[in-house]
Amino acid sequence: MKYMLLIYVDPQAAPAAGTPGANAEHQAYGTYTEKLVASGALVSGDPLHGNDTATTVRVRDGETLTSDGPFAETKEHLAGYYIIDVADLDAAIAWAGQIPSALHSAIEVRPVADYSAM
Repeated sequence: MKYMLLIYVDPQAAPAAGTPGANAEHQAYGTYTEKLVASGALVSGDPLHGNDTATTVRVRDGETLTSDGPFAETKEHLAGYYIIDVADLDAAIAWAGQIPSALHSAIEVRPVADYSAM
């Protein structure tokens, strides 16, 4: 079953860019991704640019409206994701617990809907 591991980072808790802690976390992500690839579980995944690059789109009364920034104003920012294909939720949670940012932020595990089975 496919699961999306959504990485929500609290910028106040994460290591500051360019510091040894940030460099170590970056290397840990490389190692983690290599483990996912080697296991055969990785479907896809990417980091995302910061919230300051987001555009939110809404259609109201036939008009397309855009606003700068993310949909929700939250302390934690959606920083990236992995899509994995594993046996069950327990396996997805085990992989989520190994994501380096889990040490200071939150990882949301969500099943990917398979509409082809409908």
